[in-house]
Amino acid sequence: MKSIEWIGGKVRFIDQTKLPTDEIFVETDDFAVLADAIRTLKVRGAPALGIAAAYGVVLAAQRFQSGTSQELYDALQHAASTIAQTRPTAKNLFWALERMCSVCRLNLHESVERIKQILLNEALRIHAEDAQMCTAIGNYGASLVPNPSTILTHCNTGALATGGAGTAQSIITTAFEQGKSVSVYADETRPLLQGARLTAWELQKRGIHVTVITDNAAAVVMAMKKVDLVIVGADRIAANGDTANKVGTYNVAIIAKVHGIPFYVAAPTSTFDSSIADGTLIQIEERDPNEVSEGFGRRTVPEGVRIYSPAFDVTPHSYITAIVTEQGILRPPFAESIRAVLQESSGRIV
Repeated sequence: MKSIEWIGGKVRFIDQTKLPTDEIFVETDDFAVLADAIRTLKVRGAPALGIAAAYGVVLAAQRFQSGTSQELYDALQHAASTIAQTRPTAKNLFWALERMCSVCRLNLHESVERIKQILLNEALRIHAEDAQMCTAIGNYGASLVPNPSTILTHCNTGALATGGAGTAQSIITTAFEQGKSVSVYADETRPLLQGARLTAWELQKRGIHVTVITDNAAAVVMAMKKVDLVIVGADRIAANGDTANKVGTYNVAIIAKVHGIPFYVAAPTSTFDSSIADGTLIQIEERDPNEVSEGFGRRTVPEGVRIYSPAFDVTPHSYITAIVTEQGILRPPFAESIRAVLQESSGRIV
């Protein structure tokens, strides 16, 4: 299943807000429509946001009909700014926008039509790289999965969230494909239930045994020794390894630490933000209070009651056993291992 793809000059994506009951695909050639889809979580998952952002720049370029290469670049800067305002926490979105705008800037000597083709090629390359990244993370991470094992995960990190098989979920599916006996507890992931609606849907399709639990049942199943390891994704990772992920992840990390259960984070190197020293500097997105008070059509909070709804929280690096990337498994001290893998990836000091 492809959650997002480029088809005939348009972006086609599955509307994740309609799952699990309806599989509805949307096609658009308007970057503003794609930006709104990102904002409203029709497209979500940090790697998928990077892919969508790249395609959004291509759609904006296609709409540019007359002018110079510099004027095209200026138009793309405006489009990138619009897309950047949709979701502030996921590093991949900004990484992709920077990469696309840089490619345009470096090719201003080319014709407008040539730049448009170069941008499309770059977006397709970002998408293909993401699929390869998912495979590599799965292969590295599967070595951490005992046979048999029960894994607890939080939020959704599968094909819906990426351009391939997923990040944390790729580890699960790869271990399963290797013949390991794997079962999963999926936190429902309040308030929008990405675990219940999306993770359970994907794992069921793959034939992997999955049990949905309420977020506040994670401690119970760990205390009962029903969980062997925890694997989650990430939206941004600071230079010291502090990790921003879907709100509730920090709770799970604390509980895992108390019960001596390994807690793994799976993310591509594009999720690392070496400009941020630690997690206190990560901007945390706040969502519409209505997602809590009446997220699925029925009011559950009295009118007039204040609501605080952060979309993410930050897990300190001290609670993380290892970080699985497409370059390998990183161990503490994370400041050193992250720096080393980024140096290796870029070929320069980060």
